[in-house]
Amino acid sequence: MAEVMKYAEMKNLDAAAIDSKVSEMRKEIFTLKMEKATAGLEKPHKLKVLKKNIAKLLTAKANIK
Repeated sequence: MAEVMKYAEMKNLDAAAIDSKVSEMRKEIFTLKMEKATAGLEKPHKLKVLKKNIAKLLTAKANIK
């Protein structure tokens, strides 16, 4: 799932959907960090992409009217 999400896609989500996506991404970050510590990552840029997606989602959630 480590692909860059567009903010326009996120604006259409409700708060519950955003929360579920954020928790899913945080779990994925955790597993990637564990994998990095034990064996090394094949694609280490995934961590950066996931963190940016979480930030975008939380911004979209803050801007829900």
